[in-house]
Amino acid sequence: MTVHFIGAGPGAHDLLTLRAARILSESPVCLYAGTYLDDEVLGHCPEGAELIDTQHLNLDEITAHLVRAHEQGKDVARLCSGDPSVYSAVAEQCRRLDEAGVPWDVTPGVPAYAATAALVGRELTVPEVAQSVVLTRAQRDSTKMPPGESLAAFAETGATLVLHLAIRHTRRLAEELSGHYGADCPVVVGSQVTQPEELVLRGTLADIADQVEAAGLRQAAVIIVGWALEAEGFVESHLYSSRCRPEAPVTSAG
Repeated sequence: MTVHFIGAGPGAHDLLTLRAARILSESPVCLYAGTYLDDEVLGHCPEGAELIDTQHLNLDEITAHLVRAHEQGKDVARLCSGDPSVYSAVAEQCRRLDEAGVPWDVTPGVPAYAATAALVGRELTVPEVAQSVVLTRAQRDSTKMPPGESLAAFAETGATLVLHLAIRHTRRLAEELSGHYGADCPVVVGSQVTQPEELVLRGTLADIADQVEAAGLRQAAVIIVGWALEAEGFVESHLYSSRCRPEAPVTSAG
């Protein structure tokens, strides 16, 4: 039997991939993080499925559930918020499953930052404004950042920044980033996007912390910073521009 790590996307039941919905419907055991998911997502599970909320479980306890299900001959749907490739702890879980001899696979999902960008109708890579997106996080009471991966270094590039696990540090981060982007740089915060409790805040590095604190946001939110969020009058992309398109060869019907 297999443990299926599934990207649950930003939490909306209809933003799961077709593959994710199929695997959920075929798995008699489902582990999910209740903090980040709309209950309707679990509606894809088969009737009578064992549903285990992991929000209060540590990694050992989660692994024990996965191994137990495997030993009972049951496939497991392990729902991860957003996409499993980013901040999902899939690496730690897969390492433990490998040690236990439990097979696993991964199904991608819609990242929360992509859902947030869609809600505000903005592309994060605008020609000659920002052509890179940096996915990173805050560091305070968490694991250390690798050498060279400082927020200042990323900001210095002018790339669009997507900050995960950072909402409780918004004021400190906004003050730090103001020195690189400018206090008037646009910011978007997406909290529980695509869910009933969805909240999107738009502001600048000068005022976004006040908005976040007034809204009482403490988790399940991403912060997007960069000038691409309000870019106007930018040049057109070479991908579709006629200025770089070679002329079609003239052919003769005769």
